[in-house]
Amino acid sequence: MRIYEATNIRINELRLERRMTEYALIYQTGMPPSTVKSILHGKSQNPGIVNVKKIAEGLGVTIREFYDSDIFDELEPED
Repeated sequence: MRIYEATNIRINELRLERRMTEYALIYQTGMPPSTVKSILHGKSQNPGIVNVKKIAEGLGVTIREFYDSDIFDELEPED
């Protein structure tokens, strides 16, 4: 699994745990809807740490809590 795929899965995992719609997450992040949707739907292969941090904050977690998941232990080496 590539890092952008793991990031996408983790965002959706946390979003569903919080019973948060995509729209609510977009609102909470204050980011452009197209940017968030691109990340949520795996179209952005490099979402950038700043965007991930904003999404984590929108989900009510720290960046450390965001990356504290076993899913990130199974990443493929990046080119």
